[in-house]
Amino acid sequence: MAQHNEVATNLYRSTDKFENSIWDMGWDEIIPGAAVYSFEEDIDHTVVNVQPENRAIAETNSMNKYVGDWRVVKPVWNVDLCIDCQNCWLYCPDTSIISRDKEMVGIDYDHCKGCGICSEVCPTNPKSLVMFDENLKNEDALNQWPEKKKKGE
Repeated sequence: MAQHNEVATNLYRSTDKFENSIWDMGWDEIIPGAAVYSFEEDIDHTVVNVQPENRAIAETNSMNKYVGDWRVVKPVWNVDLCIDCQNCWLYCPDTSIISRDKEMVGIDYDHCKGCGICSEVCPTNPKSLVMFDENLKNEDALNQWPEKKKKGE
């Protein structure tokens, strides 16, 4: 990962447009196409065994920034459908899925950017995590939950 940081820093320092490296920029200053890494180290495929607070979070991860004010869709969790498979926790790039003792307990909306990965990897039918409009109350979203999909739909 250190080599990626060096390449990115040199790339953005070498252009006349930018005075600072991407590591010194705020979220509103990072240009489209910039590499924004979630973790400091190389990907560890045993991350499922590491609690989110013990992961080597990169400076550019939204875990270090409040992103809740620019999210347009959010995941809503239906506890009654969840099978605690931990796919959402494992794949969330911003450690926004809160899980303890291999059971999901909630979503950290301060750091969730609304990417929808958690919903995509959810295996239940209907999904226990569904993306809804940011402004919709979670209680209202639960009342609008999709029905079970039948084969061929």
